[in-house]
Amino acid sequence: MLQIDGSYGEGGGQILRTSLSLAAITGQPIRIDRIRAGRKKPGLAIQHLTAVRAAAEICRAELVGDAVGSTTLEFRPTASPQPGQYKFDVAETTGAGSAGAIALILQTILLPLALSPGDSHVMLRGGTHVAWSPPITYIEQVYLPTVQQMGVQAQMQLQAWGWYPQGNGEVALEITGSQTPLQGIEVLERGKLKQVQGLAVVTELPAHIPQRMASRAYNLLQQAQLQSDVQPLRAKGIAPGAGMFLTAEYQHIRAGFSAIGKVGLAAEKVAEMAVQEFLAFQATDAPIDVHLADQLLLPAALATELSQYRVAEVSLHLTTNAWVIEQFGLAQVAIAPDTQVVTVTPNH
Repeated sequence: MLQIDGSYGEGGGQILRTSLSLAAITGQPIRIDRIRAGRKKPGLAIQHLTAVRAAAEICRAELVGDAVGSTTLEFRPTASPQPGQYKFDVAETTGAGSAGAIALILQTILLPLALSPGDSHVMLRGGTHVAWSPPITYIEQVYLPTVQQMGVQAQMQLQAWGWYPQGNGEVALEITGSQTPLQGIEVLERGKLKQVQGLAVVTELPAHIPQRMASRAYNLLQQAQLQSDVQPLRAKGIAPGAGMFLTAEYQHIRAGFSAIGKVGLAAEKVAEMAVQEFLAFQATDAPIDVHLADQLLLPAALATELSQYRVAEVSLHLTTNAWVIEQFGLAQVAIAPDTQVVTVTPNH
C-alpha cells in the first residue's frame, strides 16, 4: 500500500484528488494521512468525501476512513475503472444542501473514465461556481479544450448554476472512453491573442447587475486597447449569485480568469477583479495560467511522450501536485525556476 503524506507542500485537497485518480487508474491501493493538514478545518470536507466515493464507485474500491472530518483514508481499488451511468450529488453525501465544488469531483473521475473502454454519462450536482476552486466555466472553456488536444474526449453541459452556500448546480458530463494512450503536450509560446470572451452572469438577481459587470469589463479592456466580447446573462439557478468569467484565446492555448460576487461587493468591482487577473497574466507573456499549470500535470504524466509547457507562475499547488505524481512512479517532473518551463517525462 502506497503511503501518502496529505500535509506535504500546499497540504490541501489536491493531494487527495490526484492520489484518487492515480489509484483508480493504476489499481494501486493507497493510504493518505494528515489529509488537508494545511487547512483551517483539516480532514475531508463534503466535496472531498463526494470525490472519494465517486472514485471508489468507478473502480469498486474498498474504503476505510470515508467520513467528514477524517484525516486518514485507505482506498483499495478492486477493479479497473468501469464506464457507465453515474450520478454524484454533494448534497446526498450528508443529506444536507451544499455548495461543495463539483469541478473538483469532475477532475477526480475524468481521466480514469476517459481511459476506460467505454462511454460514460455523469451527472454532477453541487457548487458550480464557488471560491477556492476552478469554476465550471473554466473547466468548460479552458481545461477540457486543452486536455482534448492530448486525447481526452469529454464534453460537459452546465444545466443549472450553483453558488455558495446553497449549491444545487448541475452539470452533465459525457466522456467517450478510449484505451488509446494520451499524447504529450508542448506549449512554450502562447502566440497572438485572438479574442477575449466574457460572461457576466447572475441568477435570481436584477438584469442591471450583469449589464453593469459586462460594461465595466468591456470598458477596462478597451482602456487596455484589447477588443472583447462580454455578454450579460441572467441564468437558471435556485439562489442569488453573480460572477464574471473571462476566457482569453491565444493562437496556441486558452487561459481563464474569474471573480465571484458576494453580498456588499459592487457589480463593477467583481468585473474589475476578473479583468485585473487577466491583465496581470497578459503582462507575463507565458502561455499557461496558474490554474492550468498544475491541472496539466496529471494528463501529462499519463501520456506516452514527454510534455513541456511554460507557466506564468510556479505555485505551491504545482510543486505539490508534481510531488504526488512522483510518489506513484509514473513520471518525473522537472520545473526550471529561471525559465518556468515544466517538463513531464513519463516512466512508462
